[in-house]
Amino acid sequence: MRKAPTEAEKKLWWHLRHRLTTPETHFRRQVRLGRYIVDFASHKANLVIEIDGGQHAEQVAADAERTKFLEAEGYRVIRFWNNDVLTNIDGVLEAIQHALTTTPTPDPSPQGGGERRRSA
Repeated sequence: MRKAPTEAEKKLWWHLRHRLTTPETHFRRQVRLGRYIVDFASHKANLVIEIDGGQHAEQVAADAERTKFLEAEGYRVIRFWNNDVLTNIDGVLEAIQHALTTTPTPDPSPQGGGERRRSA
């Protein structure tokens, strides 16, 4: 675990705690899932949020393996670049909200569709 979060992680953590505050959106930071520690996770929503710095451009295969493991554990993984969090927090929050209000269809979808909205 990292003791000091990045600026992007601090910013997103503040927004997750103060702007996305419902029982369905309770996030924890620095969560251990299997052999990995993820940046943010909502167990109830089965959603993992990863904030990637420039080093992730060089570790695509490792990130893909990590995502595959997390998905096998029942989590949906969404990733954002540090720069996106720092310069477009509203867009990032909109993408997170979309992930929270939709459920993925099976792969491949029997009806050939994309994502479905969850009923409220």
